[in-house]
Amino acid sequence: MTDNDPVNDLDPATYLTPLLTPEGAALLDEVRGVEPARELAVATRLRRDHPADLVSAALGQARLRQRAVVKFGAADADRMFFTPNGVEQSTRTSVATYRAERMRALGVTSVADLCCGIGGDAIALARAGIRVLAVDRDPLTAAVARANADALGLAELIEVREADVTEVETAGYDAVFVDPARRSSGRGRIFDPEAYSPPLSWAVATALKAPRAALKIAPGIPHQAIPAEAEAEWISDGGDVKEAVLWFGTGEAGAVRATLLPGPRSLRGRGLPDPEVRAVGRYLYEPDGAVIRAHLVAEVAEELAGGLVDPTIAYVTADEHRGTPYATAYEITDQLPFNVKKLKALLRERGVGILTVKKRGSAVEPEELRRKVKPQGRGAATVFLTRVAGAPTMLIGRPV
Repeated sequence: MTDNDPVNDLDPATYLTPLLTPEGAALLDEVRGVEPARELAVATRLRRDHPADLVSAALGQARLRQRAVVKFGAADADRMFFTPNGVEQSTRTSVATYRAERMRALGVTSVADLCCGIGGDAIALARAGIRVLAVDRDPLTAAVARANADALGLAELIEVREADVTEVETAGYDAVFVDPARRSSGRGRIFDPEAYSPPLSWAVATALKAPRAALKIAPGIPHQAIPAEAEAEWISDGGDVKEAVLWFGTGEAGAVRATLLPGPRSLRGRGLPDPEVRAVGRYLYEPDGAVIRAHLVAEVAEELAGGLVDPTIAYVTADEHRGTPYATAYEITDQLPFNVKKLKALLRERGVGILTVKKRGSAVEPEELRRKVKPQGRGAATVFLTRVAGAPTMLIGRPV
C-alpha cells in the first residue's frame, strides 16, 4: 500500500518471513493456481506435513498472486509477494513502465520513491535502469517491497527503507516520485488532496526542491488544485483512466496532456475554447476518459471537425468519419426523444438482442433500461442516453 502511516496489523516475521524459507517457497509452488473450491481439501492435506499457519499463509498468498496477475502479469505475479492492500493500491505495470520510461527520457538515473507500497513503481524504475530508494513507513509493506526486489533480481538497484517519508533526505537523487495514500480505512477513498497521506501540499513542496519530480494523484483532482509549476498528465490504459501525474522539472510548466496506453499516444492541450454545440450528425464520438479528465475535448473536436451535442456533455458529433485514437466512433442511425416504449418498439423491429447502453447526462441506469426494453434477436446496437441541446435524448447506432 502506498501510505506514510502503518496500515497492516500483521508482523513481517509471522506473515512474510516463513514464506521466504525453502519450506515456504516449496509450499507456494505447490499451491500455485489452486482454485477456491479446492482450498479446504488442499489445506487439510498440507497441514499433515506443514505448520497450519504456514499453510494458511501460502494459500492466502496464492490468492493474492492470482488477483495480481491483471496488474503485474503472470510471470511477475507468480514470483512476487503481496498484501491485500498492496494488490488493491499498486500501480498497473503498463502505467508504471510508461512513467519510468518517461523518467529515463528526462535523463533521470536515480529516484527517491516515497510511499513506495509493495514496490510496483520501484520495480518499473529499476527495470528502466534507474537506481531507486524505496521508502514506506509500514513495516510489513516495506518488507514486502524488499522481498519483491529480491524475487525479481533487482535488489542491486532498489534500496528499501522503512521510514517516515517526511524525514527522508532526497537531495542526492535526480528525481522524486511520490504516491500518497488516497484511501482511509474508515472512510474509503479520499477526495481532498490535503487529506492525502502525506498531504499534496507537502508532496508539491518536496517536488519543487528536486531537479525533477512526479506526483501520482487521483484523476478526479480539480484543475484549480494543480500548481502552476506542474505539467499535468492524465493516463488511461485500455480505455480506463488510471491516474493523473503532476510532473515538475520537465520544462513544460502549465501544460496539460492526456496519454493513452498501450501506445503511448499523447494529446497535448492547446488552450482551445469550448467547441460549438451543433445538431447530431452521422457520427458520434466518445472521447477517452483521460481526454475528458484533462479537459481536452475541444482538441479532439477540432481534429474531427465536429461539435458538441450539448454544452455540458462530452460527446462530439460530426458529419464525416475520421479515425482518431482519442475517441471511439459510432455511426448514428436514429435519434429519439427519451421514450422507453418507442425504443423498445424500434429494437424489436430491428431484431436487436445485443444491446450496449451508454449514458452521459442521464439518471437512467443501463441495467434498468435493458430490463424494460427486453432486447431479443440476433442484431446488435448501442444506445446513448444523453442530452441534445438540453433535451433528454436517445441516440441509437453502432461502432464504426
